[in-house]
Amino acid sequence: MIGKKTLETKPIPMVQVKEILVNFSENFEPSYEQNLTIDHVTKFSKLPLAETKELIEELKNEAGLKEKYAVKLSDIMPEDLMDIRLLFQKERIPMSKEDMENILEVIDKYRDYEE
Repeated sequence: MIGKKTLETKPIPMVQVKEILVNFSENFEPSYEQNLTIDHVTKFSKLPLAETKELIEELKNEAGLKEKYAVKLSDIMPEDLMDIRLLFQKERIPMSKEDMENILEVIDKYRDYEE
């Protein structure tokens, strides 16, 4: 594409993608890929948008995670330390057992909101 470049990239949670695509589909006919994406995010979104944003902020502040990791964790909502370990396996950030337990405690506070 000539004349187009990416100005900014920012990770967003699945539930926000769902909201954007549903709003888009109210005004325009979504493509096949957009319909597949809507189906996927509808099935796998775990929290409402407001709680997801709160969880991301809490993970960033209390657990000291970068936003991209907080978004990934809010989308997946890991249930135990092994799940967290698998998510961070290929990342090059030091993650102690205490850090992972702290992350799990923060996530467990939001399990009641799961849809």
